[in-house]
Amino acid sequence: MRQLNSIDLSGSFAPLVARRRATPDFKPDPVPEELLTRALELATLAPSGFNLQPWRFIVVRDPHQKRKLRAAAYGQPKVERAPVMIVACGDTVAWKNGDLERVIADGLANGSIPDEKAAESTRETVTNFLSTTDLGIWVTRQTMLAFSFLMLAAESLGLDTAPMEGFDESKVRAAFGIPETTRVVALMGIGRLAPPDKPFGGRFDLGKTVHADRWGARFDALISR
Repeated sequence: MRQLNSIDLSGSFAPLVARRRATPDFKPDPVPEELLTRALELATLAPSGFNLQPWRFIVVRDPHQKRKLRAAAYGQPKVERAPVMIVACGDTVAWKNGDLERVIADGLANGSIPDEKAAESTRETVTNFLSTTDLGIWVTRQTMLAFSFLMLAAESLGLDTAPMEGFDESKVRAAFGIPETTRVVALMGIGRLAPPDKPFGGRFDLGKTVHADRWGARFDALISR
């Protein structure tokens, strides 16, 4: 297992990543509105396939709503203790209910799509691809990119975060009126740590988790050359 003292933590981004932990408990202090808004704005700068941005975030601060979320998250106490809970979702039908056309219109306006011919090509490519792919998997991939951006953005603003995957999707969907065409992907608590924090649990070395050029070829063999 790699420990932090074996990793180069120089630069400005590395220490942020290194100190992040899944926060075990939160103080009741409210999250300032400007920090929460800033973190969400930064999260939505995440990349997405065809720039379709299918992520949807429910910001949960109302105590009654948090109680309902806790019940759907197997009773985990931190759901109610976190000042803010985020329900991260992925909309599987937004692309064909107006979002694709908006992205094309915006692209024509800002120059990222140069002309009507390119716009029609984009429309055809996206429609062909998304009509034949597993949209549940696709929106999960896109949403997790924005979810990770949100987590690190919040941490960069001095907040603490707790990403959570322990929940019953159907119960969360029912509790918050989320349509069947939208996947509930992950939850995140945001607030201030109530000490103590969790110690670093270590990480596998690159020789276990990274392959060189093909599956089974050890990446660390390249490092040793």
